[in-house]
Amino acid sequence: MPLYDFRCRTCGTVYEERRPMATADAPAVCPSGHVGATRLLPVFATTGTAGSPEAMPGACGAPVAGGCGGACACQA
Repeated sequence: MPLYDFRCRTCGTVYEERRPMATADAPAVCPSGHVGATRLLPVFATTGTAGSPEAMPGACGAPVAGGCGGACACQA
């Protein structure tokens, strides 16, 4: 089951709750018992750009910043 982040509108508590995807948007109750918590959007980040040391090399060794898997860099 996925883990979702929620924030209570009353007390501001941020907490996680494991629930089925079918009930992901159902109303949530915070650990303090307040009703009306809102689900937060997931946050993630990536680093690196094409040509930088952090860029992942493609199949032919050329740096790849996109999702082509290296095929587009190898054809250049």
